Amino acid sequence: MKPFTFKQFEIQQSKDVFRVGTDGVLLGALANVSEASNVLEIGTGTGLISLMLAQRNSQAEFLGIDINEEAVNLTEQNFENSPFHSRLKNIHQDFKTFETDIQFNLIVSNPPYFESSNSEKDKIARQTVELNFRQLISKSSTLLTENGIFSVIIPIEAGNDFIKIAAENQLFLIKRINIKGIENSKAKRLILEFSLNEKPLEEQEFIIEKSPRQYSDQYLELTKEFHVFRK
Repeated sequence: MKPFTFKQFEIQQSKDVFRVGTDGVLLGALANVSEASNVLEIGTGTGLISLMLAQRNSQAEFLGIDINEEAVNLTEQNFENSPFHSRLKNIHQDFKTFETDIQFNLIVSNPPYFESSNSEKDKIARQTVELNFRQLISKSSTLLTENGIFSVIIPIEAGNDFIKIAAENQLFLIKRINIKGIENSKAKRLILEFSLNEKPLEEQEFIIEKSPRQYSDQYLELTKEFHVFRK
């Protein structure tokens, strides 16, 4: 499978691991990494999100975990071949049994949300059987520093349930980005950011395409340091 080339790094891909997609790019470009020094990514896939965050923050240390051994091997390869390799670590680990003494000031995830699927990679990466929202949220809340941020991208249909479960785990919604696939359409994805400290909610709208196969100015500006746009 062809690699996906960004300006500062390259992503090797595999038929057994989810390929580079818009959701990962958006979280990698929009998650609040500016103040982070210790970052955890849950479910690294190819390592895309951590690599983008490492490009945006030149000081932070990153730990990625994934239950899929193929994904871990791919991420390790992509981390090692990047200019940020000294700050990136990845391990084969089920988040449900993950234990550490480290507290993180940013936790990011593009979590599982398909209920069922036929392919093995989908079963591992997208079934709620492996890691449901409640498990993801409750464990993440215990790994955050006092001022840390928990940042996810999820389908808009799952938003209310996710926010409710987060509140039950003393995580306050501090930022909500409503993502539209195309202008004048309904939002299809949400980037949600939570904190253990209550703050005024910041809400934004983000549009990926202004017309079919034509990226919006907003998307082009957001990703200009990453994407190699061919003219």
